[in-house]
Amino acid sequence: MQKSTFSPHYDIFKTKLVTIRKAAGLTQRQLAKRLKREHSFVSRIELGERRLDVVEFYWVCCACDQDPKSIYNELLKEFAKLD
Repeated sequence: MQKSTFSPHYDIFKTKLVTIRKAAGLTQRQLAKRLKREHSFVSRIELGERRLDVVEFYWVCCACDQDPKSIYNELLKEFAKLD
């Protein structure tokens, strides 16, 4: 099994995170402020330099005014296309 960070699945995940942030009309700095984190936290996630756990995924979705369950289901559909 390869490391998930370097998989096509993780590329889809990162792209989805960028998409929901931009759809919310937020810059990386604005999202970081909502999360009460440093700007580099968001930047490193979007670049794939830092992994995001399930709790952080929930927080990011909520900070972007998105339903985490809906975003997760969208991701699963995209992942299924790869398998």
